[in-house]
Amino acid sequence: MTEPAPHPKIPVPAGTGAPVGRRERKKAQTRKALADAALELFLERGFDQVGVKEIADAADVSVTTLFKHFASKEALVFDQDDDIEAGLVAAVRDRAPGQSIPQALRAHIIHPGGHVGHPEFAPFLRLVSETPALRDYSHRMWMRHETALARAIAQEVGAPEDDATCAALAHFALESRELVHGHADPARAAEEVFALLERGWAAAHPDR
Repeated sequence: MTEPAPHPKIPVPAGTGAPVGRRERKKAQTRKALADAALELFLERGFDQVGVKEIADAADVSVTTLFKHFASKEALVFDQDDDIEAGLVAAVRDRAPGQSIPQALRAHIIHPGGHVGHPEFAPFLRLVSETPALRDYSHRMWMRHETALARAIAQEVGAPEDDATCAALAHFALESRELVHGHADPARAAEEVFALLERGWAAAHPDR
């Protein structure tokens, strides 16, 4: 099972910063109210058993307002795109001295933040894993960051922005999450997958 990006109700490391200004704060509050209402209803009754009108009513807004904030019902469950991308890029750029890029990505993908211990995280994972539409959406959302990650890797090693080896590492590192979290022993799977990526990366970039 792919570990999805956390819901906005579940704390994650700060990303690009908090909204500023009254209008932005109001939009953020409405968005959070919708996402919180959706998660509560989904966890209580299941994703497929809840309609968007029920969510809008629970947040005391119109369905039109709901769709101004979220493009789809699935999007209500995930609201951390900026934080996810920032976290991936930071894992590469802020890695410890002597740590290779594959090692840094492995650590980040296995332990992406402090949300794992949150009391709602386990039910959230079950909701996503048991709902095909959410599993597919989570994977598509995660892979959207492939280009940004490849660019960050290329910048770190002084390679051209379209370097194929950097793009390959970004692609396979991101894709590995589904394989790792779907394995009976995720820790062992991560060690084996990233050992393979490490060997290939070291051959292409022996100084990195």
